[in-house]
This record gives sequence, structure tokens and C-alpha cells, in this order.
Amino acid sequence: MQKIIALACAALVAGTAAAAPGIPRGFLLYEKAAATKDSDPETVWKVSDSLKSRFALNPCGKNAPGGIGRVAARTVTFTGVPDFMKVEQVLLYGSRAGAERAMAQVRAALSACGAKKDGGSAYRYVSTAVAGLGDDALKVSGQVYYGRKAGVGGDRSVVVRRGNAVLVYLWAGEYSKPTKRDWADQMRDATKMTAKVCAIATCP
Repeated sequence: MQKIIALACAALVAGTAAAAPGIPRGFLLYEKAAATKDSDPETVWKVSDSLKSRFALNPCGKNAPGGIGRVAARTVTFTGVPDFMKVEQVLLYGSRAGAERAMAQVRAALSACGAKKDGGSAYRYVSTAVAGLGDDALKVSGQVYYGRKAGVGGDRSVVVRRGNAVLVYLWAGEYSKPTKRDWADQMRDATKMTAKVCAIATCP
């Protein structure tokens, strides 16, 4: 009997190890599209599970936020000619505090690198809080400006924390002055993932 109990306990421990935090294959919204064969030479899909993947929203260009304390990550990136990119990123941290720290680092980066000058232009970031989405959420615009006039070149992203997970949906393209509709797709996708991420995250 003791031997049977010992074997049962060992199996339980092994099962617990097998159930370690992770992101199931196909969990992200764009993984199916990324796996579909595409013969268009002007479009590229990439999927990475690297814990070292750079945080999709990275205002400062180095020392990217949210890189410490991850236990799982998946990043899906689409690029297309002439100048379009979209990124879906789901990051799991070892604790809710780790995810909160990542969000704090995002805000710090937006503050420190909110305007980067390059000759006669500047790339400026503006962020606003999004109420009612996850535990903490930001809507961010990055845009080229010539003085006060918006130029071609920008990105729009939504960053959400839910429990110990952080989600990023970023689109970059030939934007002009930011308008509300620029975030329509990112908000839709972020809302969908926020609703399902607690299947893999630890939510309050």
C-alpha cells in the first residue's frame, strides 16, 4: 500500500510539472493565420516563443521594458510591403507583481522617450488609460511630427495587464494624425484576448 501511495504521489508531482505555466499552441488570435501557407513574397509571418523577445512597444529603442520575470511568451509578427506591421504578444510573468512591474516600465519608457528628434522631425508618443479593460490598460500612439504637423509614419498599440499576463497589440503603418478609428482592430483583439487569457494566467 505504501508503495502504491508513493507511486501515486510521484505521478501527481510529475503531472504538476507537466502543467507548468505555458501558452498552448494556437492560443493567440493570429497563430492560425501565421500557420497558413502564404505565397505572397511581400508578406511575412513570424512566431516566436523566446522569453527574450523584445517588448513590442519599445519607445526607447534599448533597455526594452518588461523583459525580466517572464515564464512564458509568444510573439506573432506580420510584416507587409510597402510599410505595414502588426504584432500580437502575450507575456506571462512569474507573479502579478512581475506583470505590474512590466506595466510600470512601459509607462516609464513612454515618459523618458516620449519625443525623439531626428533632424527636422520628431517621433512622439502619447498614451491614455483605458478603463474597463483587464486590470490595467493603455492606448498608445507613436507618430512622426514636423513641428505640430503629423507626418507619414506611426504606430498604434494597446497594452493590457490581466493578472500575471501582459498583452500587446501593435499596428504600425503610414498613419497621419491619430484618430480614434486607428485603434479599432487593436481594441477588438485586446478585448478578445483579455477575455480568454485567464485560461493560462493567474487572475484575481
